[in-house]
Amino acid sequence: MGIITGNHFLDRLNNMKTEIWYDGEKIKGMLSEHPAFKGILQTKASLYDLQCDSEYIKKMTYLSPQTNSLIGLSFLQPKTKEDLKKKREMFEIWAKHTHGLMGRSPDYMNTIVMSFASSSAALLKGKENCFPENILAVFENAKENDLCFTHTFITPQINRSQYNFDCPKDPISAKVIDRNEKGIIIKGARLLATQGGLTDEVLVYTAPRKFMDPAEAFAFSIPSNTKGLKFICRESFVGGESPINHPLSSRYEEMDSIVVFDNVLVPWDRVFFYDNVDAAYDFMLHSSFHHFATHQAVTRQIVKTEFVLGIAELLVETINVSEYQHIQEKLSEIIIGLETMKALVEKSEHDAELDEWGYMRPSLLPLQVATNVFPRIYPRFSEIIQLIGASGMVSIPTEKAFESEIRTDLDQYLQGASKTAEERVKIFRLAWDLTMSSFGTRQTHYERYFFGDPIRLSSTLYQTYPKSEHVRNVCDFLDLY
Repeated sequence: MGIITGNHFLDRLNNMKTEIWYDGEKIKGMLSEHPAFKGILQTKASLYDLQCDSEYIKKMTYLSPQTNSLIGLSFLQPKTKEDLKKKREMFEIWAKHTHGLMGRSPDYMNTIVMSFASSSAALLKGKENCFPENILAVFENAKENDLCFTHTFITPQINRSQYNFDCPKDPISAKVIDRNEKGIIIKGARLLATQGGLTDEVLVYTAPRKFMDPAEAFAFSIPSNTKGLKFICRESFVGGESPINHPLSSRYEEMDSIVVFDNVLVPWDRVFFYDNVDAAYDFMLHSSFHHFATHQAVTRQIVKTEFVLGIAELLVETINVSEYQHIQEKLSEIIIGLETMKALVEKSEHDAELDEWGYMRPSLLPLQVATNVFPRIYPRFSEIIQLIGASGMVSIPTEKAFESEIRTDLDQYLQGASKTAEERVKIFRLAWDLTMSSFGTRQTHYERYFFGDPIRLSSTLYQTYPKSEHVRNVCDFLDLY
């Protein structure tokens, strides 16, 4: 079949009847019409339409060697550096359509599924409880039917002590409780699925950790409407449907959910591995997951930073504060962050190498640096926009106010140096929605932890960075042996 349209995506999702709970109630009816999900699903549908658009189709698809149908380029297994560049350009098109604010646009998880398939040989066939052929089958099905995924890697935050050995009778963290001729049985919960329930499938993988219970060491992918699988949503951050009052949350609020497995049967042909702690560690270590997932994510974050810079400069122009050096310094911070991230992605592509299975992996080291940089600079970018907007960020009327008899007052007192009052309010509401609304603060927190615990990221960078040559140079200078 190959690539799908937005309507095809929405019809497929509506027909799945996935079990989703929102505000204590089970969702009934058309999922795409529910107020909490309507905006993000319409945006997601527009991405599928974009890849079918004659202007973009050549940049966003490739020809399937198996079926001769057009496949989304995010599924492409790159063999050359040119392939990597093509994939990045495809990521940029979708990211610019959503201004980098959609962390789970389909290309992110498509890239992860592709990376798993490209590294499936790392799970040696015949190794205890490992089924690399199932990864390949899931990948082939995904790319030929243009499926979208979410994932859940994280266990519930009950007791985060690394020395916690409590084993409650009823599992809290999802684990294998039984197996039969049909598959493995999973019971318990997982955090955190962004767009949980709003995708065709959910990919489940146990993030390796100390003192890991073998019953929790598994990986698989199943349809979101699998019996016994439920998604429990947090409160929606959609402020309203007005694109003026809530220009971002009305379009890009992705929703996050807890994933509950109530005696879920995972068929054998969907299991990648189970009851194998070594596989949980080794596959994540040797696969291309980090290389490709980070390549996509950092590309999106660059586009998001460009959007932030545009908002910041528009605020500066609107209230005419560009002459102040402290403003220039703040805007320069964003520019420095943007150009640093761009340079790191380009270096990762420049230093890319073929792996042992013949796929071109972007260099991980510059991408690791980027994952340490962005969680630090994005909260600062949010703060910079707040500082530029100052009191103007908290005195912005609604769209409806401009349709009332106080319009004359608003036009007089809320005009900008270079903008009408209505234009100024649109700009400031955009800045507010990005940095101060519930949607905006979630964006800041999301980017702070997108790649995981920032401290662990720093530790990993230190532990894996090649330092010995630099130490040797100093020792040679000092004649130390």
